[in-house]
Amino acid sequence: MQTDALLDRFLTALAPLAPVAVWAHGSLAGGDYQEGRSDLDLIAVLPSITPRTVWRLAKLHARLRAEPLSGRLHCTYLTPSADLGSRHLTWAHEELFKRPVSPVTRRELHAFGRVLHGKQPADLLPAVSDRDLADFVVRDQRDFWRPALDNAALWERDVWVDLGLLTFARATATLREGRLISKGEALELLPRLGAPVELVEDVRGRRYGDPGPALEDRAALTRGYLGPAIDELVAAY
Repeated sequence: MQTDALLDRFLTALAPLAPVAVWAHGSLAGGDYQEGRSDLDLIAVLPSITPRTVWRLAKLHARLRAEPLSGRLHCTYLTPSADLGSRHLTWAHEELFKRPVSPVTRRELHAFGRVLHGKQPADLLPAVSDRDLADFVVRDQRDFWRPALDNAALWERDVWVDLGLLTFARATATLREGRLISKGEALELLPRLGAPVELVEDVRGRRYGDPGPALEDRAALTRGYLGPAIDELVAAY
């Protein structure tokens, strides 16, 4: 598989930096990975991150650009003593920037993280309580996804429709049942949560089958569904 070849190349290139651990999370670890469609979500723990380390990582990722699927490889870099409430160096979308490691990611790593190298997640990352996980999920729906619905232009793009709907379904499962579900499970759940069937099939086609023509009114359908649905979910918790 091209995925395995890319991961092998990445781990080989990272070896001179003596990583303490490299883990996969998301669909790559959870069993719902679709090659060519899913992102490769990784966390690498390095002994230290200095300005020279940042330069070496930038060169590493630049050299990987010729590899198939390299644009889908996303990796956040931590140190063993990292403050998990802070933002951390991340390669994603073909650039380096900083972002936090969310409680959802940390729970995924503890629940089903795939060790590609080194230590287990439990050896280096504190566990996430059910309360902390639920609080984060509510904030994410209330403070990020709900305001984003006011920007109609965003919802003309596949990524916003897909992630908006799937993240809502996954948030609902986490809050109601205390568990993390895959994107495939989220697609099965969405119709039971009242999502328009044509929207669900639109997403399913892009992720698991041959995508058809985009729905002409998908932005309005998505915003019309998610606004009240998010409001109801947030109010309940």
